[in-house]
Amino acid sequence: MDLLLLIKAAIMGIVEGLTEFLPISSTGHLILTGSLLGMTDDKSKVFDVAIQTGAIFAVILVYWQRLRDTAAGLGSDVRARRFVLNVAIGFLPAVVLGLLFGKAIKAHLFTPVIVASSFIAGGFVILWAERRPASAVRVQDVDAMGPLDALKVGLVQCLAMIPGTSRSGATIIGGMLLGLSRQAATDFSFFLAIPTLIGAGLYSLYKERALLSLADLPLFAVGLVFSFLSAWICVRWLLRYIASHSFVPFAWYRIAFGIVVLATAWTGVVTWAD
Repeated sequence: MDLLLLIKAAIMGIVEGLTEFLPISSTGHLILTGSLLGMTDDKSKVFDVAIQTGAIFAVILVYWQRLRDTAAGLGSDVRARRFVLNVAIGFLPAVVLGLLFGKAIKAHLFTPVIVASSFIAGGFVILWAERRPASAVRVQDVDAMGPLDALKVGLVQCLAMIPGTSRSGATIIGGMLLGLSRQAATDFSFFLAIPTLIGAGLYSLYKERALLSLADLPLFAVGLVFSFLSAWICVRWLLRYIASHSFVPFAWYRIAFGIVVLATAWTGVVTWAD
């Protein structure tokens, strides 16, 4: 395995881990970084999806106590069963719509205009959400969520199928607009990411298995490890950050990055999917 290629895999893993759980779209950042590194072939696209699993392991580690207690209490704890049911309900829309429209979205929506527009529009939505009055918050933590809350957040998560939207951005900001506190929306976004991203990674690996061989194992392993490490740092930081800060800086970052996406595409710096 080429050492330079492993370094590129590490860089992509770091980018994935740092951007997956922030409301700034990992997809847009991976497209830009992959183009700059020359990782734009079909195998690289599978790699981009697969390394999300490394980021999810970071979430599992950070929330390990909650996940372990939930698993242990499924037989006797009503709260644990409600929590698992809510995650399942929130996960279902992404499965259904992803299977129905995933191929069409990849074929038609991965354009610089769509990605940039999603970045910029998402930035303004964050600014709008952060202006809501305190009285709009009716759900303070994930245990207070009902099945309808979970379904609504799951439906909002489907907006992330539009490249540049951000899965985390859609679920966190969407959850806030639906009445969840910033903490509750962030926590549920992380929990919902576990089945969503693991499922997407495994499905992508299975569907594109003909492109892969054992020789690719070091490449994917490096990407997974660095994705895990950077995501672990990012998740722990974000949980501390939201305790006393808003998402407004991410809104302005999205708007600026959307402009960068357009500029790099128009100048030919970024190679976009056909």
